[in-house]
Amino acid sequence: MNDTPQRRPFGARAASIVVLVLGVLATPAVEARDLPLWELGLGVGGLWFPDYRGSDETRGWLLPVPYVVYRGEFFKADRNGIRGMLFNTDRLDLNFSVNASQPVSSDSNDARSGMPDLKPSIEIGPSLDITLWRANDRRTRLDLRLPVRAAVSIESNPRSLGWIASPRINLDIADIAGQSGWNLGLLAGPIYATHRQHDYFYSVSPAFASANRPAYSAPGGYSGTQFLAALSKRFPGYWVGGFARYDTLKSAAFEDSPLVRRNNAVFAGVAIAWILGESSTRVNADE
Repeated sequence: MNDTPQRRPFGARAASIVVLVLGVLATPAVEARDLPLWELGLGVGGLWFPDYRGSDETRGWLLPVPYVVYRGEFFKADRNGIRGMLFNTDRLDLNFSVNASQPVSSDSNDARSGMPDLKPSIEIGPSLDITLWRANDRRTRLDLRLPVRAAVSIESNPRSLGWIASPRINLDIADIAGQSGWNLGLLAGPIYATHRQHDYFYSVSPAFASANRPAYSAPGGYSGTQFLAALSKRFPGYWVGGFARYDTLKSAAFEDSPLVRRNNAVFAGVAIAWILGESSTRVNADE
């Protein structure tokens, strides 16, 4: 791990990574129960991320992690991420969701040395979730999820970073192996992105080309495939969760970029949060 400090404001760095944590630790169960409308807590998370997908430099992070759950009729923030419910039936959900990428200082990344820093970015867009199968006891569910997000850089003059589509199969299992309260989520699927998204991360303009880093223009298209497993449990008074994600970049549209030092990426993290308060209003929700 490269421990060279990044020259980025901590707030921007932490905010984008916290969004990532809230997303990848999403391991929803599927049993409807009477639950508080909202819950608030605070915890800490340890993370292990590459600088970017394809980088051979990985960093560890120890960050505060908010625990925020809101089970509203149209807006939800829970272990399934932050989303707005635009349309909801027994088999189809149309919602909007959020993702993010962390900033990277080129001063501390050998492949990008001398190039402009990567700003943090946020991704927002709709997702159509289709329930393919659900167990009679509602503890196991298989979904097809079809999110499409627009990416925008987080800086004084934000700019469009293109679009990302990541169709995936998602399997949620509550009370895994008979262990009450332990929820497992498994996810797999390809990622596709436009030229502008790939260009931001993987292109090398002639101005920054060198003998070891030739000029390169990254095309849009296939961006690799992701596999993720996440496990969590809500105890009385606190919550724990962990995840591991593996991405393969083999045959990705940008695989020949000189900024791609390895054709896979590994992400991992654990978090614990203490519940500090909850609503007295109760709602019936899948949790």
